[in-house]
Amino acid sequence: MSDKIVQFNEDVIKDQLKELVRGSVGLPYMCYSSENRERKNSLCVKVKFTTNIHSTKRSSVVATITQDMRFRLSLIHYAAHHGVTKTAIKYHVNRQYVYRWKNRYDGSWYSLRNRSRRPHHHPRQHTPEEIKLIFNMCRRNPHAGLVVFWVKLMQRGYSRSVSSLYRILKRRGITTIHPKNPKYIPKPYEQMQFPGQRIQVDVKYVPSVCLKNSAVAEEQFFRYTAIDEYSRCRYVEAFDEHNPHALTRFLEHLIKVFSLPIRCIQTDNGTEFTNRFTMHMNKPTLFEDRLKQYGIQHKLIRLFTPRHSV
Repeated sequence: MSDKIVQFNEDVIKDQLKELVRGSVGLPYMCYSSENRERKNSLCVKVKFTTNIHSTKRSSVVATITQDMRFRLSLIHYAAHHGVTKTAIKYHVNRQYVYRWKNRYDGSWYSLRNRSRRPHHHPRQHTPEEIKLIFNMCRRNPHAGLVVFWVKLMQRGYSRSVSSLYRILKRRGITTIHPKNPKYIPKPYEQMQFPGQRIQVDVKYVPSVCLKNSAVAEEQFFRYTAIDEYSRCRYVEAFDEHNPHALTRFLEHLIKVFSLPIRCIQTDNGTEFTNRFTMHMNKPTLFEDRLKQYGIQHKLIRLFTPRHSV
């Protein structure tokens, strides 16, 4: 927003500033600075168009109200010289509108503002006993979240919804404290020392658009991939099944192809690898039995960390 340097007469500026300050509650104001000039009877004023610093949150509303206030002030001045009927015809309003603002106007800008339409009371508003209960519980549970705080109130006879509780807390300036989530600090990557120390295995679905052979275009395939973390050697094989049996065959082929002994295999928590999150959590899968048979350690990655997989 650029500033403008405008030349005004000093007496006019003083009169305008007095008129503006007299009723400038929530109105735009002017920041001015006088400089020494050799010109006579003039004052160099630097006008910066800005909003009141105390009402920055309502700057858009204040601009609209200011236009309405100037309209009403012009209406009142015209009615003082030409009467209510001519004013209503000229400004396209009814006579009651003119009388209302003439009676309300007391010489200040503040009297021309719209009054609040908020109701004074509501049949379903919080009772003083409920508000007292909320304040007492806030003092006793300063670190409780909104839902936990609402449940504790319900146990003591509070019958409102959680949204009503949120509104009353926000209206009273009380906000529940949300403890910060502990920052996740990833562990440093463990560098492998030799080939076969740890191999990552994962399964991916192959979309049909990737199949160029017309003979198998309508079939579905799954890509089984194994990557050695030390040498980055990769072994890939495709199967038309996604189950522990196909995974076991892939493991046997991997052991034959990989000439060095394998110490550990790392996988995600899929049901083809483990029954950790199924109803048979105590029963090992066929893949886990085969790993135990070959003396290979099975390592599962942390939940919700697909970046740790292949």
